[in-house]
Amino acid sequence: MEKKLRLIELEKKRINKYLSEVGFCSRRKADDYISDGRVYINGKQALLGSKVNIEDEISVDGEIIQFKDKKKVYIAFNKPVGIECTGNHKVKDNIIDFINHKERLFTIGRIDKQSEGLILLTNDGDIVNNILRAENRKEKEYIVSVNKKITTEFTDKMRKGVKIMGKMTRKCSVKKIHENRFKIILTQGMNRQIRRMCEVLGYRVTKLKRVRIMDIHLNIRVGEYRNLNNEEIGQLFIN
Repeated sequence: MEKKLRLIELEKKRINKYLSEVGFCSRRKADDYISDGRVYINGKQALLGSKVNIEDEISVDGEIIQFKDKKKVYIAFNKPVGIECTGNHKVKDNIIDFINHKERLFTIGRIDKQSEGLILLTNDGDIVNNILRAENRKEKEYIVSVNKKITTEFTDKMRKGVKIMGKMTRKCSVKKIHENRFKIILTQGMNRQIRRMCEVLGYRVTKLKRVRIMDIHLNIRVGEYRNLNNEEIGQLFIN
């Protein structure tokens, strides 16, 4: 049995997969590092498609990346306004430094700096891109305040779709909950989508908060995070 486990450990795998499995970064980000010449294997510059195992010495920007049997972490974070959804430590008020988790985390998707609310993070870099590909069909719910009274014409047009960035947005659920506040449920994630949709219709977003992703709800205070339960984690892997 020990011999079998040892053989598994020594199996070669692509360097981008290795870096994601050890929690250093996502596969896509690993490819960027490799293309930029920042990754080395046993002292030699790595190439896209290079293969490694745990006996190889892998470094990124001179930092040795060591394999460790780590526990997978999946958290829900209530992002405050002003926090940037980036892992770049050079960016002021970046989300990773703000959370200051003991594990190296990366975000699953993003919400813009001026918005607040639910965002998911994990150290399981190997599944981030898979989740993002499936996420475009999963519900995300937002509460949005705008700068003037909401009309029936506005909600009707939002539901049917608005042309932004050269394409029509998908049909969605929109419900007025106050004279200048509405709830919207999207199944896509175009850049600053809600803000752009409102602007096209002559409205300006004054507050935007994401309160739900699938059946994962925002039930913690601003600036706090919690671990996802097993049922919530399971949702991430449903395509």
